[in-house]
Amino acid sequence: MTFKLSRLNTALSFALTFGIAASAFAANVPSGTELAAKQEVIYNVSANPATLDPQKMEGSVEGEYARQLFEGLVTSDEQGHILPGVAESWQHSEDFKVWTFKLRDNAKWSNGEPVTAEDFVYAWQRLADPKTAAPYSTYLKYLTLQNAADVVEGKKAPSELGVKALDARTLQINLDASIPYVDKLVEHYVLYPVHKATVEKFGDQWTKPENIIGNGAFKLTRLIVNEKAELSPNPNYWDNANTVLTKITLLPIESATTDVNRYRAGEIDISGKEIPPEMFQKLKTDLPNELNVAPILCTYVYEINTAKAPFTDVRVRQALSLALNRNIITDKVINQGQTPAYHFTPPYINGGDKLTNPEWASQDQKKRNENAVKLLAEAGFSKQKPLDFTILYNTSENHKKIAIAVASIWKQNLAGAVNVKMENQEWKTYLDSRHQGNYDVARAGWCADYNEATSFVNYFLSDSSNNTAKYNNPEYDAAVKNALMAESDEQRAEDYAKAEALFSNDVPSVPIYHYVQPRLIKPYVKGYAATHPAQNYYLKDVYLIKQ
Repeated sequence: MTFKLSRLNTALSFALTFGIAASAFAANVPSGTELAAKQEVIYNVSANPATLDPQKMEGSVEGEYARQLFEGLVTSDEQGHILPGVAESWQHSEDFKVWTFKLRDNAKWSNGEPVTAEDFVYAWQRLADPKTAAPYSTYLKYLTLQNAADVVEGKKAPSELGVKALDARTLQINLDASIPYVDKLVEHYVLYPVHKATVEKFGDQWTKPENIIGNGAFKLTRLIVNEKAELSPNPNYWDNANTVLTKITLLPIESATTDVNRYRAGEIDISGKEIPPEMFQKLKTDLPNELNVAPILCTYVYEINTAKAPFTDVRVRQALSLALNRNIITDKVINQGQTPAYHFTPPYINGGDKLTNPEWASQDQKKRNENAVKLLAEAGFSKQKPLDFTILYNTSENHKKIAIAVASIWKQNLAGAVNVKMENQEWKTYLDSRHQGNYDVARAGWCADYNEATSFVNYFLSDSSNNTAKYNNPEYDAAVKNALMAESDEQRAEDYAKAEALFSNDVPSVPIYHYVQPRLIKPYVKGYAATHPAQNYYLKDVYLIKQ
């Protein structure tokens, strides 16, 4: 079931001086719709959030919270088309290097104070400031914000960042490169404003329910770790009149089996982001109108710690990639519509039309295995002297099943030249382990922050804070930089393809599959953006109809 709202599409091209001006709508209920008397939704977000501080976030769970409690310059509809958020209009210079956003005059914080351009300046400077230790500080470099690299590296003061408030309602950003898709980039939650007085008063405690001030459609009223979070409408939200839900309960259920069972028992309205493979086919039969499956801009990988011996040897990494039969994972282990991945960037993303699979991808698995065993032998590993390593994954039944299958495939296809162990950690600990380099091979996934290939290729830049594989190739960095400076979409796509070819040869991670998003949604839940390509779900759009 998908429900298409009749909404204003502001994915419009706009001229140098005219900009755009439009209205954004929250839950747009068709006339004649009979609403349920009780507008409360229970939604499993699959884990506890590691943080509720937008500038310290880096994961999908945290993003689910951020999009309800805060609002950025723009939002998007269920198809990913950009809509006005705090900014009611924007314009850019002819060379796309200067962007000016006009904020709506009725945007307010949950305490009733106005949201100003200075709030965005403060948040962005805070994101860049090394003192914040933001795991996603390099996002500002992807934006090519002036002085971003120097500020993030501590060479310049945050006040020198290329963002300024021209007045209370006008935000100007200055870039080092011509970026024609800035309106997509600024949707990301790390660029959400934060309330300066609250942050400075409470420090690390500012996100506690009794302290937090947001500017989103909902407020945090209760948070019980490992049990639930409760949200209620923010009466000071600029479009609160169109918010229909009166209560949201977010659950941190990591077990997909428990999630599905509780959904079927009527305890959950929107399930989490995983369906156990052994339950999937039965759910297709039993609940065909409630099971949603949509392709999304995400890739599942096994990230390799390239800074840790023996994974510093490219032959070891290449052997692991060659020997992994991805079709077994997609067709046997998961079997929900995922497609095998041989490069990091999904081919159906903007700018992905020139991507090609590595030459070996067309070989049969027997030939790949022979080459993989040879590479491992050259690196000094054999059945008599196997490569010992551990796969790290965050707690999830599906991740565990995939890890078991991958370990078995590697052992068989590499003729016993590897010994693979497995370790699972809860979400926050798992993130810390990856950032600290405390792993050999780690399950990882990456979803687009915006619909452009840079959202993927930027990940493995040598100076990227996301690059927990510690990959460093100046030629790769140069290809990505060239894409940024390209004068045509065709040239940009060719540069993306060159970067991906280098990635495929160097193997800082082993791509396994491109995602689909399976999810169970009750038929009375309307307005949930199940098909959003970037999984940006705004619950202000959701309402419940009478059963």
